[in-house]
Amino acid sequence: MPLLRRAGFCLAVLPLTLLSACNTTSPAANAPPAVAAATAAAGCAGEVSAYRAVMENDRATGHVAESVYRRVEGEIERAAEACAAGREADAVRMLNATKARFGYI
Repeated sequence: MPLLRRAGFCLAVLPLTLLSACNTTSPAANAPPAVAAATAAAGCAGEVSAYRAVMENDRATGHVAESVYRRVEGEIERAAEACAAGREADAVRMLNATKARFGYI
């Protein structure tokens, strides 16, 4: 009888194990369309667009408070201005500092 019980358990667990593999997805598949599209731009403009899209997505889904979003958006805007002025290294440095400060690195 214990052998039959063990075999029944194995038969019950096997399909669940196989189905659990179907729930895995790649990180790119989980990226919102706005984030995926924003990362296509090159240089600091692409960095600004991508981070802005991530923040907008986090705001829309409630993962970031409105007050924090406004602070981060202000810092992103300053980095965008530096990028537009041709100061790519400064813009990327500013974005990285903002990401680190708010836990996005």
